[in-house]
Amino acid sequence: MPQPLSGRSTSVWMDTAPHTTYPQLGESLAVDVCVVGGGILGLLCADRLKRAGRTVALLEAGRVAAGVTGYTTAKITVLHGLIYDEVRSRFGEEGARHYAGANGAGLALIADRVAEDGIDCDFRRRPALTYAEDPSELESLQKEVDAARAAGLDAELVRDVDLPWDVAGAVRLGDQAEFHPRRFLLAVADAIHGDGSHVLERTRVTGVDDGDRCRVRTDTGAEVTAGAVVLATHYPTLDRGLFFARLSAERSYAIGVRARGRTPHGMFLSTESPSHSVRATPYDGGDLLIVGGESHKTGTSEPVERYAALEAWARERFDVESVEYRWSAQDAMPADGIPYVGKISPVARRVWTASGFKKWGITNGAAAAIMLSDAILERENPWAGTFDSNRFKPLASAPKLVKEQLSVGAHFFGDRLASPDVRSLDELAAGEGGIVKVDGDKVAAFRDDDGVVHAVLPICTHLYCQVSFNAAERSWDCPCHGSRFAPDGTVIQGPAVSPLERKDL
Repeated sequence: MPQPLSGRSTSVWMDTAPHTTYPQLGESLAVDVCVVGGGILGLLCADRLKRAGRTVALLEAGRVAAGVTGYTTAKITVLHGLIYDEVRSRFGEEGARHYAGANGAGLALIADRVAEDGIDCDFRRRPALTYAEDPSELESLQKEVDAARAAGLDAELVRDVDLPWDVAGAVRLGDQAEFHPRRFLLAVADAIHGDGSHVLERTRVTGVDDGDRCRVRTDTGAEVTAGAVVLATHYPTLDRGLFFARLSAERSYAIGVRARGRTPHGMFLSTESPSHSVRATPYDGGDLLIVGGESHKTGTSEPVERYAALEAWARERFDVESVEYRWSAQDAMPADGIPYVGKISPVARRVWTASGFKKWGITNGAAAAIMLSDAILERENPWAGTFDSNRFKPLASAPKLVKEQLSVGAHFFGDRLASPDVRSLDELAAGEGGIVKVDGDKVAAFRDDDGVVHAVLPICTHLYCQVSFNAAERSWDCPCHGSRFAPDGTVIQGPAVSPLERKDL
């Protein structure tokens, strides 16, 4: 039997905000801009375009603000671990300044939007700290402070850190923020819908034709024509820019716990590997402590074990009363360290995208929304060149690209040759899934809680790697490029757009 896990299998953001009921695309329509994806990037981009006088259609395959943005730790900060020393070494001091400036503008966009419309989303200012427990890492912290200050940030090295265990020191950046991302984005979605613009849910995009008027095809049979298209889907659903080769997918985990005693004041991230994150959010008359971390490449580790390790880490450091929630999210990691923002390919005309937010999608997503809306509105943007989606940085990206493609090749061939997970369907208990042999063929099979077996072919419809079962989320995950599928084969997360083929048993 699968190991039981603590807490409800959802995020606190999903559990404490209303559900949405926007319509599905029923009839074809024409707008100025079509935005594909209803996370923070898509919604803020569509919002800025509508405020500039453009008509917008936002298409979401599921429900808005219910994808990665609905399962984040929701830190609005320009301090992203030890990022500035890394960016400076790869993109120079100007590149580091652009990274800081863009993310600072993303933070300001969210703060201004909250204040302007009085959005009730638990927005509150907090310092952000990247801390090290090992004194040998103090030199790295100092280098990060120096690089961050050169990039224009008022960072400092501190020893007094508001955590209930000893640390050697931390990089501290004040006046950052945290919020309830779903409450914020639902207010933004309401502002977009109407007056010639549309928010449309349960509408999966299956293709885009670029041209003077772009044609966006969907699984409903209806189409959207637009003067420009923005793909805000993490992994772009179109492979024209070979983003699948320049990105890698990682999953991270979080738990929401009630803890006795004083709650730390701030947002914390450790330098250890795997790193751990801590912040608090208002909850049920007090604070809920959000503990995150235990990341790994998608499809290469057992999530149940990751949740167990995360809970053990939290209990070692806090007086945990109960685990209320557990959730996970998937992030696209760029080969050279910063997001890709711009045209979908060097020859694209009117199709734009952004991806590779490296687990910092709140400010990076808001920054990308600014850059993409500026491009569509033909406004100058000071950071667009650094983030250009078609940039070529061989020295910065080559090691990561080689490593990822070797990993993809190993899974493509090795997983096909590997033995099945279980010998027969009869060995699958309720709630279990695995690769089994049926009539000599491999089948991805899952037995639900009612005992019914759901079977699909185990080959990802993106680039044909073999999927593996994620017991914690009950999904089939592709270790090559991060596509995820429900037990019945339905696409949960791209770059795949077609479901796994069902197998008749």
